[in-house]
Amino acid sequence: MKPDQYRVTGLMSGSSMDGVDLACCDFFLNGSTWKFNILAAETFPYPLYLRERLAGACNLNASEIESLDIELGLHYAGLLNDFHSAHSLRPDLISSHGHTILHEPERGITVQAGHGGIMAENTGIAVVNDFRKPDVSQGGQGAPLVPVGDRLLFGDYDGCLNLGGFANISFDDGSGKRIAFDLCPANMALDWIAGLRGLQYDDGGMIARSGKVDHALLQALNSLAFYRKAPPKSLGREWFLDQFHPILEQSKLPVEDLMATAVEHIAMQISMGSNRAEVSSILVTGGGALNQSLLERLKYHAVARLEIPDLLLIRFKEALVFAFLGLLRIRGEVNCLASATGGEKDLSAGTLYTTKNEDRYEE
Repeated sequence: MKPDQYRVTGLMSGSSMDGVDLACCDFFLNGSTWKFNILAAETFPYPLYLRERLAGACNLNASEIESLDIELGLHYAGLLNDFHSAHSLRPDLISSHGHTILHEPERGITVQAGHGGIMAENTGIAVVNDFRKPDVSQGGQGAPLVPVGDRLLFGDYDGCLNLGGFANISFDDGSGKRIAFDLCPANMALDWIAGLRGLQYDDGGMIARSGKVDHALLQALNSLAFYRKAPPKSLGREWFLDQFHPILEQSKLPVEDLMATAVEHIAMQISMGSNRAEVSSILVTGGGALNQSLLERLKYHAVARLEIPDLLLIRFKEALVFAFLGLLRIRGEVNCLASATGGEKDLSAGTLYTTKNEDRYEE
């Protein structure tokens, strides 16, 4: 590993559970500016049995969580070995978000499964993971973490919007602080509705386009208490299942109208957040950026100009940024901003596992 030059593979498993994103990236520090190049990137869908286990993981007991942590560590290691072999790549580091199976920061709980020690042992490459727990331990939300990458890698944009399982935004306020927070469900809600048709997702937003907005349902969704909370704030699958999902399920609307209403709700909540941020340009990434119906409604409601990058960045920006967070961790630099999470102070978060054994090694 050369000073100011790193090759890192980022691993991201999002709340929408559509698969594991791997991105092997080169990073270069040119003066005070970071540059990157995505060398290879792929999404590996979860096998059905793992997808089903992850969907119900928030109900597991401690022993079952430990077992799933080990199982995912082995699964991820196998994917990483296949990925690196297929692309003839050997990174200096693996930086893994893992898969969030519990996130209740108000109770001091956050769990991202995918054991780093097992991954390091089975790949022969050092691993950084478990980024969120240190911030939750100091009273923060443990999320979002991506804002550091947004600031240092995508500073040409006023703000960054991710349309993943949940929608979240980050931007610099007038005082130089990076502000970030979750806005609302996104693909998690839309994919659940598509599942009523036996589909994994609404391809291009075609189902939404054929439906009409139900204003009673729209009002019920917009009235959820989360939207009245001030940042910093974050969402987890437990909130979706407890608060959001029942409203959809009880509505008894046709699938098309459910989808159209959910899209309108998401566009409204995102736009209210971005309009209050008073940003003029927003980089939009994540799977939701491929949903043309959602983009049309966002452009209708939002004041800011929406910038849609190439497909590689749309799909793999979060894996890229988590690769970068691991790089910052081994450099001992801040990768978790208190201004975004509400924690007591900025942190260089993440647990480093060397390849010598499974023991944790803190620099």
